[in-house]
Amino acid sequence: MIVVATVGTTHPLAFAGLVFAALAIAADDARPACVVAGVTAQDAARVTARTPLPATAIAAQFEALSDANVRAFHVGALLSAESVDAVAAGLRRYPGVPVVVDPVLAATHGDTLADDATRDAIFDALLPRATLFTPNLNEASAFLQRPIETVVDMREAARAFVDRGASAALIKGGHLVGAPTDVLATRDTIAELASPRVDGSLRGTGDLLAATIATSLARGASLDRAIHRARERVRRAIETGVPFASTRVARFSVPG
Repeated sequence: MIVVATVGTTHPLAFAGLVFAALAIAADDARPACVVAGVTAQDAARVTARTPLPATAIAAQFEALSDANVRAFHVGALLSAESVDAVAAGLRRYPGVPVVVDPVLAATHGDTLADDATRDAIFDALLPRATLFTPNLNEASAFLQRPIETVVDMREAARAFVDRGASAALIKGGHLVGAPTDVLATRDTIAELASPRVDGSLRGTGDLLAATIATSLARGASLDRAIHRARERVRRAIETGVPFASTRVARFSVPG
């Protein structure tokens, strides 16, 4: 059995976040394990409460995973600098296990999830542990404190994250004008990944992408193959999404 652990924050409607990532992992024919680092109350329009868990509770959950043979980690939204430090410490218990970090700083509707101290902690403590770091344009801009608006900007940003310690960085360009283009940088290469735009919108695409990459890496896939497979899964999810609670969500199926 392939076990993939997702680490992050709950969303009561599972548009995204910890439960959504666990559903995505399970639908990908792997066993999800969870480390709860925070709890939110939010709906399709706003965040009404956000509470990080104590570092001791996060550490205890990582210890509880020690017998599970976790093959990869997906890390999503974290709500405090202390939570980030606790997650980084927990991941040190699992050297060599792939870690896909999706650094969520705000909810889809714009409400803040991570303050400046949390953002800085992700940059300093979590980025160097990332097998792959997957910010979108706004997140990349926030981390690097400069506008990221073009493919050239994305190439420079992806390289900057690798230079700062990530093994690889995938800058997601879904909000670019024109055809969406992602940029992948590793320590040796940089590539532009373009695809036609799919009509429609969907909540949770960042978590779906990152969790799918983590699951593929857990099975021993190359990073390139894992990213290709995840991008195709997100594309299909956008095409086949279903309405739920005033938004559109993924209809999970096992990708090919």
